[in-house]
Amino acid sequence: MMITPNSEQQYIDLYKQCRTMIHEHSSDVMNSVRDEAFKDFAASGFPSRKVERYKYTDIQKLFGPDYGVNLNRLQIPVNPYEAFRCDVPNLSTSLYFVVNDMFYHDDRPKGHLPEGVVIGSLRDYPELVAKYYAKLAKTSEDAVTALNTMLAQDGMLVYVPKNVKVDRAIQVINILKATPSNSQKVVSDLMVNRRVLIILEEGAEIKMLFCDHAADDRNFLATQVIEAYVGASASLDLYCLEETHSKNVRVSNVYIDQQRDSRVNHNVITLHNGITRNKLDLTLSGEGAECQCYGCVIADKQQHVDNNTLIVHQAPHCSSSELYKYVLDDKATGAFAGRVLVEQGAQKTTSQMTNQNLTATKEARMYTQPMLEIYADDVKCSHGSTVGQLNDAALFYMRQRGISLEEAKLLLQDAFINEVVDMMQLSPLRDRLHYLVEKRFRGELNKCAGCKLCK
Repeated sequence: MMITPNSEQQYIDLYKQCRTMIHEHSSDVMNSVRDEAFKDFAASGFPSRKVERYKYTDIQKLFGPDYGVNLNRLQIPVNPYEAFRCDVPNLSTSLYFVVNDMFYHDDRPKGHLPEGVVIGSLRDYPELVAKYYAKLAKTSEDAVTALNTMLAQDGMLVYVPKNVKVDRAIQVINILKATPSNSQKVVSDLMVNRRVLIILEEGAEIKMLFCDHAADDRNFLATQVIEAYVGASASLDLYCLEETHSKNVRVSNVYIDQQRDSRVNHNVITLHNGITRNKLDLTLSGEGAECQCYGCVIADKQQHVDNNTLIVHQAPHCSSSELYKYVLDDKATGAFAGRVLVEQGAQKTTSQMTNQNLTATKEARMYTQPMLEIYADDVKCSHGSTVGQLNDAALFYMRQRGISLEEAKLLLQDAFINEVVDMMQLSPLRDRLHYLVEKRFRGELNKCAGCKLCK
């Protein structure tokens, strides 16, 4: 794979040369902010590790390789039901697919959505999308967001009108595929730019599960920007599960805005990956809003997982809770940087941030940086982090009772990470994750190619 010395220049040149093609294969709403995003990206370039929020991941290096980009929207034949054979049993989800960065229109679920609910392509609902698109994800503040806005040509819209409750969970399968089915043709390593817009009006409720899978054994670079607007008294459960392979690079930025008395439950689960960088920016802008943010990471070999969160308390009487746990083996690297900002008018704020980590080897590395920034004087805020190894006394106790050392380590790691899994509100998903976590610790998920949950 060829590496470009100046990472951002190849994308600047790409946009200049292919601007007309990009516009032709996208919508007027997405095109309306594209040139401004290009200017912001060209002015800033990719952040170096000297930038505080990117100090643990070398973004310039990740975007250095020369990936192919499907700007002409060529169809890559894929049967998503064949590529994805690992549905969460008994979850009774409504299943949707995004193939690379294109919403899959064929064979969509019919007749299950309440009246007024929209789940579809960003290109199909211009008037609705125009009110919200690229308003939270500001291209002047993040180069990856600017790059995504500059190149994304399609995306997924989720809209729930006032006081409508979607009872059945929505499951979205993001499938990465570079090679046409039954083809021996060599296809370039692929970059995809996914976009998701979630709009919940007052009193609306929805549960969403995003699952990332790779159907080809190729090098992938996936950027993702999710914007979620959660209206007054609305409720959003957002689960993001990554189970790809070691050749996948994922850079995801999630932006959430909460109005008064709203509730958000955000969960990010990394079971298998190559290099992952997740950023969450969540703003509690209405009084009485509350959020719960959970993350669990299992990494080994030379995998890298970096979670960076910013929770901004703008209004009084809001609460936030964060719990992120990592288990790192071999030469894996983990990072967690969490910041809670309590602004001056946000009195009666309650906030708790916890990051706990296990390193199973001397070569594994964990970087943790919990932060509080408080400008109000009537708050209850706390934070803490730990990095340690398995408890020797517990291991000795189990060994004395005939449990092998390998099995004893597995049981302790499983119990450690399952504290986060137990926080999942969807009980069938929670049960399935308990099973997958155990398989992951036993190394059984590595035995499959492509989608690793199917056996």
